[in-house]
Amino acid sequence: MAAELVSRTDGQTLILTLQGAGGQHTLGPDVYAAGIEALNGAERNSDVRSVVLTGAGGLFSAGGDLVRLQASRALEEQAQAAGVDGLHDWVETLRTHPKPVVAAVEGVAAGAGCALALACDFIVAARNARFVLAYGRVGLSPDGGASWALAQALPRMLASEWLMLGDALPAERLHTLGLVNRLADPGAALVGALELCAALHERPANVLASVKELLAEAPTNDLHAQLARERAHFVANLRHANAGEGIAAFLDKRAPRFR
Repeated sequence: MAAELVSRTDGQTLILTLQGAGGQHTLGPDVYAAGIEALNGAERNSDVRSVVLTGAGGLFSAGGDLVRLQASRALEEQAQAAGVDGLHDWVETLRTHPKPVVAAVEGVAAGAGCALALACDFIVAARNARFVLAYGRVGLSPDGGASWALAQALPRMLASEWLMLGDALPAERLHTLGLVNRLADPGAALVGALELCAALHERPANVLASVKELLAEAPTNDLHAQLARERAHFVANLRHANAGEGIAAFLDKRAPRFR
């Protein structure tokens, strides 16, 4: 059974929890659409400063529903592509969301579930969590932007090894490689993610949005173009009331009170 996405808030953080009756939180079109809808709502809601994506019951997600994928082999190519597009639309929404998105990973993040975690801005993982991209073991190639994320973050040889062999990688190794931001004790990944969100909430929301946009643009910009984009964001943020408050607070040696 495919997962459902349950939403709740904790202070200024929207928590999106994958859960399913089968306990594997397998992914499908309904949860992709729910994820996009939830993120769009969070973007419009000024009370939400950050988003956490996690899984229930000590598991992030086992990835795509292989039973559904097997059945989809009988469909026309256009219908098969549409099934992938739903996941990709969610990944793009995660990547372009103006507010920080943190993955809190317990247990296993496999396949599309791993790709979703990699699409977030931060990953907080339990020390015993495992990340699996074993598409090749079932005769498939990566989706969900996994190849793009790994090509951005890892040397080609490491990305090739993970995607071609499909071995499970422990959270501690990914932390060493820089793909996991923080490690937590088993069962405490969500707590760690909320602590990270609380720290982010101390920064101006407009600045966090600028950083996300600049980082997204940097891989396809040359230096001249990126400097121009940095200038545009810098001037826009300089003119924002938060810059006036932040600079004044620093000079007055007090904590800033950002909007």
